[in-house]
Amino acid sequence: SNKRKPIDVRKEKFMKILALDSSNQALSVALVEDGRLQAETLLAVKKNHSISLMPVVDFLVAQVGWTPKDLDRIVVAQGPGSYTGLRVAVATAKTLAYTLKIDLVGVSSLQSLVPPSLTGLVVPLIDARRNCVYAGVYENGRAVEADCYWSFEDLLSSLAGKENITFVGEVENFIEQIEQALPTAQYQASLPSAHQLAVIGQDLPAVDVTSFEPNYLKGVEAEENWLKDNKAGSESYIKRV
Repeated sequence: SNKRKPIDVRKEKFMKILALDSSNQALSVALVEDGRLQAETLLAVKKNHSISLMPVVDFLVAQVGWTPKDLDRIVVAQGPGSYTGLRVAVATAKTLAYTLKIDLVGVSSLQSLVPPSLTGLVVPLIDARRNCVYAGVYENGRAVEADCYWSFEDLLSSLAGKENITFVGEVENFIEQIEQALPTAQYQASLPSAHQLAVIGQDLPAVDVTSFEPNYLKGVEAEENWLKDNKAGSESYIKRV
């Protein structure tokens, strides 16, 4: 017989991702399956993320009918940002990834602030206080300049002469300076998006869970003050504390 055998079509396995961002004032958690948002929670008020994070995760997972064992990957905002906030999300992500034996991926907290629809140079900002910021420069979703800790004056100087610039993220305290130094630049406040975090991280290679650490970009203020009074190479601040 010339009759062909039926083709064995196997059901494609869609990746289920949990994304976490507690790197700053807001807390964002999302569940994404095959690139499609299933659930997302954003708490835009300053809270104790160490208390809020896991209850939010548990609630969202239950609401979409998943169990923790259904997850394939954890994507977490790796930094920069709040020292405490970063440690909360990273520690939670590492514990879940290790316990569930699933992938762990870290994504820049700044990159997740970049709305995918924006064109030109996009400069995400995280307010680091004392007129300093964590900032990056992105174009078409890719980093043009590495994320850095800047005085805002130096950041503006580095952007002089560039065109089609949009500042996003925590822009509120810097609007007057932007308008004076770069009058043609645009700005719009944006909050962290765990959904965007998941989209960015879905195709990135997984990291080693045990060695994964937050990307602070800047030392803790107490550590910096201690180092001023201690010689390089002497007993470490962490050990001393």
